[in-house]
Amino acid sequence: MAPKTDHLMSLRAGRQLRRVRSFYAGGTLLWSAAAAWTVWAHPGSRQMWVSLFLMATFTALLVAASVWLRSLRSAAEEPLPAHHAAPRRVAVARHARTA
Repeated sequence: MAPKTDHLMSLRAGRQLRRVRSFYAGGTLLWSAAAAWTVWAHPGSRQMWVSLFLMATFTALLVAASVWLRSLRSAAEEPLPAHHAAPRRVAVARHARTA
């Protein structure tokens, strides 16, 4: 059985991953707009390549945070292993009867 603190840590990690994921989504949108603008205004320039690089970076971070969040959720949803308790009665040895 996992300690109580592990469950709290997973809740905290999930909350933080959701916050970070929304930040990365915003960064992806911002750099997508910046990349589209620079491709239109200055095609082939250094600014265009920097915008595309930052867009790709934020997209990769967004994907990584989403994958980690999904794995954290699936790990929390896994059922706990069944605990089979030992029988309460004392086992009695059976002796073979001889006729």
